[in-house]
Amino acid sequence: MPITAKLSRQFYEKLGDEVANELVSWFNAVDRGYREEFRDLFEAHFGRFEARSERSAAELRAEFRSGLGAEIGRVRSDLGAEIGDLRSELRSQVGGLRVEMARMETRLVRWMFAFWIGAWITISGTIVALKRLL
Repeated sequence: MPITAKLSRQFYEKLGDEVANELVSWFNAVDRGYREEFRDLFEAHFGRFEARSERSAAELRAEFRSGLGAEIGRVRSDLGAEIGDLRSELRSQVGGLRVEMARMETRLVRWMFAFWIGAWITISGTIVALKRLL
């Protein structure tokens, strides 16, 4: 936004309107020139800054990805080993549980037969006793 230079009324009275307007035009032209030069310098420096920041960001992204990729690979291998250990431990635990359940089933069947035989003997004895009484 250009700022238009204006001179006080005394300049116009002493120098005349034509010279004062020319002086104002010259000030405005110089101001425009400085502004354009400043804008060009700013754009050039900003362009370099932007390019440098893009390069830095790309380097950081690449470094992050390579570091992150290595870290992810390490975590994957660690997790794979842990999962493998857990699976083998679970298999051994399940195998032990199956053996224990088979033993318990065997004990239950023995007790079942023992109670069945005891009940059969009791019933048979009752039947024999009833036959003798009658």
